[in-house]
Parts: sequence; structure tokens; C-alpha cells
Amino acid sequence: MKLSIIVPAYNEEKYIIDSLKNLKQNLEKFSSDYELVVVNDGSSDNTLNLLNENPDLYQKLLTHEKNQGKGEAVKTALRVCKGEYIIFHDADLEYDSNDIIDFINLINSTKPDLIIGSRKNYKKFARSHNIYNYFGNRFISFLFNIINNTTFTDIYSCYVCFKKKLINPDKLITVGWEQHAEILTKVVNNSKLFYEIPINYNGRTI
Repeated sequence: MKLSIIVPAYNEEKYIIDSLKNLKQNLEKFSSDYELVVVNDGSSDNTLNLLNENPDLYQKLLTHEKNQGKGEAVKTALRVCKGEYIIFHDADLEYDSNDIIDFINLINSTKPDLIIGSRKNYKKFARSHNIYNYFGNRFISFLFNIINNTTFTDIYSCYVCFKKKLINPDKLITVGWEQHAEILTKVVNNSKLFYEIPINYNGRTI
């Protein structure tokens, strides 16, 4: 099993290096069979310079000349990923990279098609935000579950893992945040075995 961890980054000079160091440190405790694919999505700050100065923190660095959105960054990365499984990891330290170990353990034991990390059924902590965000997320997850006959609690969690063969990046229509739901829908409708696991979450914004 090889993992491809996709890290989209846009103007993340404050967090990108610490995030990648933390991610690499946790991964190397349990596995050497992975690749970190970072996409600098047209950052206008010092993000790209910092990445160029720290090539030991990733295996592949891809760059957009202009900001194209997270969805387009994901598509760019998916085209070069070599892993059997894909995991998304945000560059801003909102998610605890130590939780990826739970993903790896579940992959080794069950070979799932999809794993979603739930911030609602959190493991140790989840930062509290406003009530509108909470109910908005629940409503979107409810609609997704009705349409796709699933029981997920947090479909817009950015900690998602799926088999690469289930997604063709050139057939993805969306390029914004809505792409997340498109990917999950395609994966669910082309596979059978799904899991949800608790994760920690320290969100910066709503």
C-alpha cells in the first residue's frame, strides 16, 4: 500500500512548514510507503519560497502561476499521485496529522474504499464555532446521506481518504469547495465499503 497525501496551499507562510514537519514526523513513525504532494496554488506571500527552501519535507511540489482554487489544486495533484490511496491534508494546522495513523490502521485491516474523519464525533477535541456553521454542516450532510444512502456525520471534513482508482481528475466538473461533495459522491457510487472515524479539529475560522 502506498499513500499519496495531497497538501493544497494558498498563502500559508505562517503554517506550511510546521504543518509539513508535523505530518512527516507522524507518518514516519508507522510507514515509509507514502508520498507528500504539495500544490502551491498561486500564493502571493512567502509560501513558495519556504517550500523551495525545505525540499526534504515533501516528494513532489506543484505550482500554479495564479490562484485557481482548492478544487483545481486537488485535480493537479491527483494527476501525478502514485498511491493506491489518497488522503487530503490542509496546510493550516486545523487537522491533527496524528489522526492519519488511524486511517492507515483501518486501511490495513479492512481495505476500505472511503474513510471520512468526523469532527462531529471527535476523538479528543473539536473547536467550537458559531451555531449557524454547525447546523449548516449537519443539513448538508443530511442531504448528502439522503441522496447517496449513507450515514456520514461530517461530509465536509477535509480529512478524507479514498482509493485513487475511483476518481478520474479529468472528469471532475467542479473546481471550488463544492468539489469535495462531488468526489465523495463519485466514490460512494462506485464502491461499497465506507467508514467514518473520529478526529481532532482546531479550526481557525468558521
